Amino acid sequence: MTQIEVRRSRRRTKTVQAFRENGRTVVAIPDRFTRAEEEEWVARMVARLERSGRRRRPSDAELAERAGRLSERYLEGRARPQTVAWVSNQATRWGSCTPSTGTIRISDQLKGMPSWVLDYVLVHELAHLLAAGHGPDFWAWVERYPHTTRARGFLEGVSFARREAGHAAPGPDEEPA
Repeated sequence: MTQIEVRRSRRRTKTVQAFRENGRTVVAIPDRFTRAEEEEWVARMVARLERSGRRRRPSDAELAERAGRLSERYLEGRARPQTVAWVSNQATRWGSCTPSTGTIRISDQLKGMPSWVLDYVLVHELAHLLAAGHGPDFWAWVERYPHTTRARGFLEGVSFARREAGHAAPGPDEEPA
């Protein structure tokens, strides 16, 4: 269960806000709220955060469907993974692929990131089913995705910020040859 912190503020007069911070859910409320109002608003805002989080984080099945659509659109439908799944044990990479088994694993650190970033990582891993390594053939497939450069820059920025904050973060993938 996620820890919930309630922050009362004299400056906050009408609005209630909820957000995630350092693994906790923080609900900011006006100082004048009664305990009953606090309980009501905390429950309401936690439920709202959970709903919005589910919308941004597809399930494994939805992730596999998304990979299939991306393969059709950008890779001529040639990349056909056996499984595509979220994993929580990848701290040093955004995704990984085992071509011999057709298994693609996507780091759960991508959950909640923009959809075009997730799509880039999926296309990147799908391309490994068509070309091993990070050679010219591989990058020719990946570059078919129109947001490749933008997504790579985004992920490099996230990695840099996390490393600067002292957290483990995936590094950039290999540069095109």
